[in-house]
Amino acid sequence: MAKDRTPAEEPLEGGSSSADSPRSADNTSAGPFADEFAEDPSYDAPVEGESYEDADVETSMSDADMSFLDAAGEDLAAERLADLQRVAAEYANYRKRTEANRELERERAVGDTVKVLLPVLDDIDRADKHGDLVEGSPLFAIAGKLRSVIERLGLTPYGAAGDVFDPKLHEAVLQQPTPDVTVDTVLDVVETGYLLGSTQVRVAKVVVAVPAS
Repeated sequence: MAKDRTPAEEPLEGGSSSADSPRSADNTSAGPFADEFAEDPSYDAPVEGESYEDADVETSMSDADMSFLDAAGEDLAAERLADLQRVAAEYANYRKRTEANRELERERAVGDTVKVLLPVLDDIDRADKHGDLVEGSPLFAIAGKLRSVIERLGLTPYGAAGDVFDPKLHEAVLQQPTPDVTVDTVLDVVETGYLLGSTQVRVAKVVVAVPAS
């Protein structure tokens, strides 16, 4: 009668017993996935204390890539410079417009103020024509002070006999044919004109000598 054998001792069909299975050098069974997880001989394990993030990664860019980046950087710099120049020009124009408007407003305000003085200035001019402004007289001193004030305000009188007639600056109250002139010329000033900077406070009213036909 054959000796009974336990199931553990019987080899599987087509296989071998545990005694026939290959074992590794350290006496550990290699198992069915030994080949899949076998260590690559060319693999260099990281040095102790060094992480994978510290490993050098070789990167390279072609000349075309570098040229593209350089061109893109130059285009961006030129665009930003153009934007800056445009903003600077707009700000400069804004300042000029603001200053010009401020000066015009100042001239208008001063012009409105000095308009109330024009009748007094006209009286002084008439007194001067009639010879009433005698040097040393009280009226002469008052006239000098008033004229100094309007000069400090920037008010400039204009209009004198002999000036070429300009319809933008003069208002002709009378025309007199004169054989001695070839163009319209101021013959006499009835009311002096005044300018305050570029603002015309009052046109000059004049008698005009016109060429005789």
